[in-house]
Amino acid sequence: MLTKRIIPCLDVKDGKTVKGVNFENLRDAGDPVELGQLYAEQGADELVFLDITATLEKRKTLVELVRRVAQNVNIPFTVGGGIASIEDVSALLNAGAEKVSINSSAVKDPGLIDRLALEFGSQCVVVAIDTKLYENQSRVHTHGGKKPTEIDTFLWAKEAENRGAGEILLTSMDHDGTKAGFADELTAKLSSSLSIPVIASGGAGTMEHFVNIFTNGKADAALAASIFHFKEISVPELKQYLKDHKINVRI
Repeated sequence: MLTKRIIPCLDVKDGKTVKGVNFENLRDAGDPVELGQLYAEQGADELVFLDITATLEKRKTLVELVRRVAQNVNIPFTVGGGIASIEDVSALLNAGAEKVSINSSAVKDPGLIDRLALEFGSQCVVVAIDTKLYENQSRVHTHGGKKPTEIDTFLWAKEAENRGAGEILLTSMDHDGTKAGFADELTAKLSSSLSIPVIASGGAGTMEHFVNIFTNGKADAALAASIFHFKEISVPELKQYLKDHKINVRI
């Protein structure tokens, strides 16, 4: 059985780690490099760094930050935000990133997924999907969750897989920052319809929520932010709890 992954997420704005609720009301959570280093030492499986305003402000993700992270962190990490070309990805991978996460740029130009998969391999292409429920339909949002689209989440995830995405990072905007639990049902439905790994994001508040997303939600990995940043739960105690509940994790 494949091990389930625990992935702390660092949302970065102006070089600082920030965290909000439902993508709003951001507050400072510390230095992303120091936090990344701490999580790596604690046994996190991977890290995700998202420059959350890169697309909105039409900026590129800070290559310099990636370089600093790579010098201080010894586990794989994914970088996202404002990535729209082969050149962008090449710069980030050369700076030390293991994978890239694309969202708005892929929705705007789905062929980008094909081009990146062809150039760098599917294993380094993560398609992030920010989704929100409207009248019982899960719809894709872009630009850091600011722009709703008419695109169905499940159809888009399938298309991303067919085009060469190696993983889907699914964030439920309805659950994000609420600490009320992951979107188990949504994630299970998506995981069941795809053959590539699904990373669940949005809503982690207790260790039990992680058990639920791995069992009921069928997620391959679970991503969380504030509970780690504000030291409500540590990676080692979470992993021990999961192991005690018969979830296969790397300790």
